[in-house]
Amino acid sequence: MAHLTCNFFSKSLMRTVDITVILPTDKYVASDPHYQPPKTFKTLYLLHGIFGSTTDWIIGTRIAAWAAEKNLAVVMPSGENKFYVDRPDSLEYFGEFIGKELVDFTRRTFPLSTKREDTFIGGLSMGGYGALRNGLKYHETFGSIVALSSALLIDDILVSTYDHPNLLGNRHYYESIFGDLSKLKGSDMDYYALIDGLKKEDIPHIYMACGDDDKLRKQNDAFHQYLTKKGIPHEYQTGPGGHDWVFWDTFISKALAWLPLDEASQGVSSGHVH
Repeated sequence: MAHLTCNFFSKSLMRTVDITVILPTDKYVASDPHYQPPKTFKTLYLLHGIFGSTTDWIIGTRIAAWAAEKNLAVVMPSGENKFYVDRPDSLEYFGEFIGKELVDFTRRTFPLSTKREDTFIGGLSMGGYGALRNGLKYHETFGSIVALSSALLIDDILVSTYDHPNLLGNRHYYESIFGDLSKLKGSDMDYYALIDGLKKEDIPHIYMACGDDDKLRKQNDAFHQYLTKKGIPHEYQTGPGGHDWVFWDTFISKALAWLPLDEASQGVSSGHVH
């Protein structure tokens, strides 16, 4: 297992950015000393939540061990609390960075598959929203979406006020992220509108999960019900837990089991990760 931290200049963000990458390139399988890893790896672009960083998933979950077992590359960028959306007025195109530039850079730099069915996007909370938004917007790139405890706040944002915080912040905060809120509904930042704008066969496979005690459970239930009403196949799992790493550690494992990945194989990687 190779664990890499690197940086490169992003044209979408007009600055140097850091990413963390997991590559299962050095596995040794005792039963097959001639074992060779795949020439290219299936890849999960994994987004952190608000106040997070590129290392959150490695610190908070066992994603590195599971990625090694399943021969999965994992790319973890920084979202800088920007919800992974484009803000032309600030010259920050986080959506374009996630959906195009990051994918292009990592495919040029690392041995990653270029097939849609081998390319996945996932995240938690703010990152869950980012995974849905960009997975749907860049549906020709991503074959599957994993969205845990997603911050699906469109309806809450539209009724927010300047004086009283609403979940993540007040109306000033939401305007700093999404711009003119009167234009939010129906835009490419609206996951309902993105679903409505796609043919059913073009929608990536969707896996969602949310804890029984999560403050965002109602919003995730609502989107699940919307997908069901539209007849869009998806997986929605719930279970004990809140908006925390105990839940996310459990359900990222379930999500990996849901994704079309290699079966867990015997072997040892660097650091003796089994």
